[in-house]
Amino acid sequence: MIEFRFAVGDLATTSFARSPLQETVFSLRCLHDPARHPHHRPWLRRIRPRLGELDAELLTALVAPWLWVPDFLTPRPERPRPDFAEELEQLAATPPEVVDADFRAAYRTPQQLPPLVARGLTDPTAFLRRIVGALDAYWRTCLADDWWPRAGAILEADLAHRGRILAEQGAAALFSGLDHRLTWADGRLRVSTRDFLAPVPRADVRLEGRGMVLLPTLFARGAQPLIDPTRPPVMMYPARGRGTLSEEPPPVTGEALVRLLGRPRARLLLLLAEPASTTELAHRLGVTPGAVSQHLTVLYDAGLLTRTRSGRIVRYARTALGDGLCR
Repeated sequence: MIEFRFAVGDLATTSFARSPLQETVFSLRCLHDPARHPHHRPWLRRIRPRLGELDAELLTALVAPWLWVPDFLTPRPERPRPDFAEELEQLAATPPEVVDADFRAAYRTPQQLPPLVARGLTDPTAFLRRIVGALDAYWRTCLADDWWPRAGAILEADLAHRGRILAEQGAAALFSGLDHRLTWADGRLRVSTRDFLAPVPRADVRLEGRGMVLLPTLFARGAQPLIDPTRPPVMMYPARGRGTLSEEPPPVTGEALVRLLGRPRARLLLLLAEPASTTELAHRLGVTPGAVSQHLTVLYDAGLLTRTRSGRIVRYARTALGDGLCR
């Protein structure tokens, strides 16, 4: 059991974020155990031929056999929606002694360190440069264009959902709804470690004004904090809607709907059973965002869609009228 103790002011400084660097690092878990991540199989099939172009031995070594990763590889985001480049810059500034300590904590004993990692830790500064370069190449080759548009939209939809829960039902409902491992009572957030793949010592962590950052992820089967309980508190939890990653765009059903709206608009309306952005829809349908935007405007003006803005991102979802039309 890991317990986080919140004072009154700590809830006010608890926030949500999403991290492309975290998802990049956690995605390496799929290379270790694809069976644990069935929703990512289509993406894995697509990227496997590209892995030969990368520093695959190093990338694989960043994840321990029990799927732990060194804490420094997933630094707490400095703002809610960082981009990959700024997070990579944050990673590159990690002190050498932290690189060494975090690898040893993730692998638990020196004997379990892979030879590549053991050699690298003889010069942590040079090893960190190699890690940063490998992750950058992996992001550009396998994630940035092929995977992140859809994944980022799912994470954004999760953040919007959690914000509504917090506003409408309060902190107790928010924390208890994040994952089955979490319970909230009397200002304490408890994390059950019974189903962790490796034993974790009991910890009692006081936030003491540091706040907690809550991070949805597509690569975890349960909530998990950082390995080191002395770090600024972070809680990763499974994102809602991650099962949709493996879905293909649905076929347009109902010729009446097609005759009424046209095939492109009918397909968009069917896709929008869950909120999505213009970019995500364009990525899923293999068309330009401009083409999608024109159709979304028509559907919105007809009262079939709603739209909400979060920063620079606008998400569309079906209205009750749109749901009824699809039925």
